[in-house]
Amino acid sequence: MDITVAWALAVPGAIFLAFIVPLWIIFHYITVWKRMRAGTSGPGMVAVDRAELERMRELCDQLENRIESLETILDADAPEWRER
Repeated sequence: MDITVAWALAVPGAIFLAFIVPLWIIFHYITVWKRMRAGTSGPGMVAVDRAELERMRELCDQLENRIESLETILDADAPEWRER
């Protein structure tokens, strides 16, 4: 391969790697950030609103209360259940 052919490929490659790729990555993540702020979901993203989070929190509280009730019943009926 001639030296001029190598330079003809190396210079555009270096410019691409030095300028285009970093800008491409920066603009990609700026776009992702704007989508997340807007609340729209793109491929692979999940948009969860506050109402859904509140509903899940209430469900967790209900399940925690059920577990405490079951533990109280088990403590009364079979005190040694925790040691198994």
